[in-house]
Amino acid sequence: MKYLITGVTGNIGPLVTERLIGAGATPCVVTRMPEKARKLFGDRVEVRLGNLAGPRTDLAEVFQGCDALFLINTGPDLGERDRACALAARDAGVQHLVKLSTLDVKTGVGTGPWHARGEAAIRDSGVPYTFIRSSAFMSNALSWADSIRDDGVLSSSTGEGKIAFIHPDDIAEVVVSVLTGRQTRNESPIITGPEALSYRQMATAIGEAIGKSVRYETLSDADAMAGALMWADRAYAEVLVDIWRAVREGRLATVSDGVQQVLQRPPKSLGDWIDENVRYFAKKAGRS
Repeated sequence: MKYLITGVTGNIGPLVTERLIGAGATPCVVTRMPEKARKLFGDRVEVRLGNLAGPRTDLAEVFQGCDALFLINTGPDLGERDRACALAARDAGVQHLVKLSTLDVKTGVGTGPWHARGEAAIRDSGVPYTFIRSSAFMSNALSWADSIRDDGVLSSSTGEGKIAFIHPDDIAEVVVSVLTGRQTRNESPIITGPEALSYRQMATAIGEAIGKSVRYETLSDADAMAGALMWADRAYAEVLVDIWRAVREGRLATVSDGVQQVLQRPPKSLGDWIDENVRYFAKKAGRS
């Protein structure tokens, strides 16, 4: 089997790539930044220069000779990108397209509509697929690090609502299991962390790990939007605020057994992730 991996300079793509390498494969990675991919993986991968926003004909050439494709697309035009990738995969003879999607496809929250359009386009292409509908990543909590480390506070518009963040390692291991054939085609497994927690509970857990109290501060949607616009474009800021509102209203507290079903083990806990990343939240020695 020849595996083609996208998103290799992001969060999940590198984890998937390393696991395939560890299993004895030499995966192909498609990227616009081949130098960065070489720095990450050296000669353990085959690097293919490509742009997922490019023409279908160019993508088909990039996908040529690969049996399975792991696809990560982002942004408001995700549906169009997924459609071009799916048709290119069909043209190239790809036998299985594994898309990292979101469980919000069913709720219509946040990026859910973007991914719903992408899933529909892939189904219409006729390429055998698996849509991995994941909850939000535990690694998203890294965006809280500066505020927790410097000010001892986590600010959010999620109120006391809960969400079951998932460990990135669990996502990667599910993806590899699916890519390597241990999953039925044309299914959409839902994967989440083991329990839904409020942002206040997560702040408390981080505080216990670093040995100091972390205060939770509730924001309005307007304040949350203003904060998001400081680093995100308006389209992405709007979906973030929509997600946070849905958490607050109790609409994103889904906990599934998807990881257990695929991997035959329970998902990793938030405590596991905090233990691995506590250094980002703690003040460095000698820092005032």
